[in-house]
Amino acid sequence: QVQLVESGGGLVQAGASLRLSCAASGRTFSNYAMGWFRQAPGKEREFVAAINWSGDRTYYKDSVKGRFTISRDNAKYTVSLQMNSLKPEDSAVYYCAARIFALATKIDAYDYWGQGTQVTVSS
Repeated sequence: QVQLVESGGGLVQAGASLRLSCAASGRTFSNYAMGWFRQAPGKEREFVAAINWSGDRTYYKDSVKGRFTISRDNAKYTVSLQMNSLKPEDSAVYYCAARIFALATKIDAYDYWGQGTQVTVSS
């Protein structure tokens, strides 16, 4: 079983940056593709970014391309989301998730989820 714990959320002004981190338990972290999702109040959870198990392929939601960067450090069992030029519409609870092998953008493709970390961007 994989346990995921997110951290790094906070309150920032528009245009600022945040770096979210997700710490994974277990020694099989490198076998999993990882994704970041977010959910704003009253809205459905949506895909943000994903990275494959080896870290050489990434995929992003169109609205965050050029601003967000997903990365992973398998030796440290962590995956990060660097968020630059934040906008108020980026405000949400951000979740990391894990699945075997290939990256995916669908919520039901992921087997393991963290508890989420709140990101709030003021205008």
